[in-house]
Amino acid sequence: MPPSISSATPPMALIVPDANRPIEGDPRAGAPRPVVAVDLSELGDFSWRRLFGHDRPVELEIGTGKAGFLLRRAQAWPQRNFLGIEWASEFYRYAVDRLQRWHVPNVRVLRADAAHFVRVICLRDSLTALHVYHPDPWPKKRHHKRRLFQPPFVAAAAECLAPGGRWAVQTDHAEYFEIIRALLREQPLLEEIPFDDPDFGVQSADDDSSVGVATNFEIKYRREGRAIYQIAVRRR
Repeated sequence: MPPSISSATPPMALIVPDANRPIEGDPRAGAPRPVVAVDLSELGDFSWRRLFGHDRPVELEIGTGKAGFLLRRAQAWPQRNFLGIEWASEFYRYAVDRLQRWHVPNVRVLRADAAHFVRVICLRDSLTALHVYHPDPWPKKRHHKRRLFQPPFVAAAAECLAPGGRWAVQTDHAEYFEIIRALLREQPLLEEIPFDDPDFGVQSADDDSSVGVATNFEIKYRREGRAIYQIAVRRR
């Protein structure tokens, strides 16, 4: 189980191989890379202004993975700020490298325990959107306590959303989805809304089209023929 943020390993410096640099003629080639990795010291006396340098609407993605969704969102909405949280070191490094290579200035990535960040650090009434796609289902019963979706997390996340803020969740695990759906529906601060909302980068993933959130996990699971379960809620 990941430790709390205070004891998490600080992000490591990334050495980007030559093959990953922009090709000759690319306008990004030679340009300074934006700072993407969040240093743990930035979480003390936390504010979104301190993290990004200005006040803009903020979207948070928990479980960034390879950052495909986060990259598309940040490119499509340069007037918003985006924070991705990823615990797995390999995916964290990949995401930071990828976002730096694409010179996306409005996105940051944090390696930390997402549940701790939401419960303890994230500012209340501050998020325009929260994205949680394919959270680890921890399928073995003895590991269920490690699941992200627990009553304290859901209550804190609901408080972190600004009024009208949107929260979209997607998973391929039917049993976990039933638990997630029940927790979200029972939270008095939240009301269920249609999942489809192109302005937030999410559309229903039906079996006959490529429409969806299009995370790496979704693409993989859809190719395998797995069912995808989705729910969206809004802060009252």
